[in-house]
Amino acid sequence: MLYDKSFGNRVTQLRIKNNVSARDMSLSLGQSESYINKIENSKSFPSMEMFFYICEYLKISPKEFFDYDNKNPALSKEFIDDLLKVDETYIKNLHEIVKGLHKK
Repeated sequence: MLYDKSFGNRVTQLRIKNNVSARDMSLSLGQSESYINKIENSKSFPSMEMFFYICEYLKISPKEFFDYDNKNPALSKEFIDDLLKVDETYIKNLHEIVKGLHKK
């Protein structure tokens, strides 16, 4: 099933962005050392409770987890939090810069 692989691939992608091994992540979550590896290889799925712990560990929301187009949701969230502290004039200027980057 495509969804099965998408879920495991997303865990892998986000774990690597956090520069942590599957073993270390598993142990940090209080699970066996192969726990995350089994999820990444679609051999098992986390319970809903463990899914929330995984998101918390990765410093993202469940919604951000499923936003597959966002390759680094933790960084995006941090960027937006910082952006909200900036004067609106600068935000507009930054927006124009970003739009210009899309054209290249």
